[in-house]
Amino acid sequence: MGSVVVVLTVLGVLGTGINAGIFYAFSGFVMPALKRIPPSQGMTAMQSINVTALRPPLMIAMFGTAALCVALVVSAVRGWSEPFAAPLLAGAVLFLAGVIVLTIVFHVPLNNALDKADPSAGRSVEVWTDYLRRWGAGNQARWVTPLASSALFTWALIR
Repeated sequence: MGSVVVVLTVLGVLGTGINAGIFYAFSGFVMPALKRIPPSQGMTAMQSINVTALRPPLMIAMFGTAALCVALVVSAVRGWSEPFAAPLLAGAVLFLAGVIVLTIVFHVPLNNALDKADPSAGRSVEVWTDYLRRWGAGNQARWVTPLASSALFTWALIR
């Protein structure tokens, strides 16, 4: 493994670890906390979170790591005969599928629908309960997959 690939892989370990931590925090205590408060307040808080999530701290963590993963896919394919290639490729693909694709095809539509909902409307309890269940189930993959990616990148560095 050349020095550039080592640096990219270390950055990949850090980026995937940051993403795992962000999404674990949501599964571990943010969403459970929002579930404990009245539905209209929980919905309002999540609508605000969804707006602030679109700012640089999260976007750089997610899409900067995604860009690193694309570079790591290329590095893995170029060095396919090397022992580091398989875990590097697996970690990168896992992150791209489990965080980026899942976010775009599953979480963004849920968030957009929630943003259109009126927290004071009569159906808000049903909307919020369904959102919590679906969003939370999907979010489990969003912290497990980057954690697994981080482990695979670490394994690639050891090999």
